[in-house]
Amino acid sequence: MAIDVLVVDDQPLLRMAFTMVLGAQDDMSVAGEADCGEQAVRLAELTRPDVVLMDVRMPGMDGIEATRLIAERCPDTRVLILTTFDLDEYAFAGLRAGASGFLLKNALPAELLAAIRSVAAGDAVVAPRITRRLLETFAHRLPEHDAAPGAEDPRLGGLTERERGVLVEMARGLSNAEIAARLQLSDATIKTHVSRVLAKLGVRDRVQAVVVAYESRLVQPL
Repeated sequence: MAIDVLVVDDQPLLRMAFTMVLGAQDDMSVAGEADCGEQAVRLAELTRPDVVLMDVRMPGMDGIEATRLIAERCPDTRVLILTTFDLDEYAFAGLRAGASGFLLKNALPAELLAAIRSVAAGDAVVAPRITRRLLETFAHRLPEHDAAPGAEDPRLGGLTERERGVLVEMARGLSNAEIAARLQLSDATIKTHVSRVLAKLGVRDRVQAVVVAYESRLVQPL
């Protein structure tokens, strides 16, 4: 089945370039094009694409708010943020809003296509260490959770000690294989723990779990 992609960018030439690249793929189709956040949300609700390529800097409703609304209203749709710099405040805000990853606008076509396929398959498209660097760079902007001072974030309450340990290692930027080596467990066991962490936190992917780790102060910025 083809991966349906909604292309969102306020620059017509960039939208044309993206749609040409996507249209040449046997396993992809363009669900639509939008030039602003409002239109992106409307089209996402109408077409229910698998992936949204989302520019963040647009007039009117920006890509951050559009991402938040799409993540809320279209839970099966994944958002891939398009940004200019890898350590970008917009990319940080996009991840917190529910994006499954971000991609540089100057990425090669092969990188773009690989990212779309990964996101559509349920994987997060941000290198773990870049996620960590991004969150540490902007972590001072994370709001405190609503619990009383000194109290634990309730989102962590359902995690076992092992699952907390795995989440900490995820937030430090380690891959499953690296976590397995550090904790002296098998790759399959770590994969199971990661899946349970995502389910218990109620998040869609690894990136969102790492955001929770920082928001809850389970992990402190270096």
